[in-house]
Amino acid sequence: MSDLLAITQITTSDLDEDLVEEVTRHRPSRVTILIQGADGGWASDESEFGQELRDRLAFLLAAIERTTGAAVVGVACDDDQLAGWRFDWTVRAGMPLAA
Repeated sequence: MSDLLAITQITTSDLDEDLVEEVTRHRPSRVTILIQGADGGWASDESEFGQELRDRLAFLLAAIERTTGAAVVGVACDDDQLAGWRFDWTVRAGMPLAA
């Protein structure tokens, strides 16, 4: 079983397909998505921006699960939410990072 952290920025939706490609390359079993720059209220934000963010997240979840067969096990908005978690790989759209 392998765990992967996929990091994206709240402002870089144009790199989402690149992120999915990076995740697919590693063939993980489980994926956690970190959306840097999002606040904790993104799930209940009824503004146009909030809805666009949820649509973007839905795209990422579906694309990652479809292309890898991995389960997306969580979404985080802050590194602090991941304290104590361990990942075999960490990838960022356009640039793979060491775990």
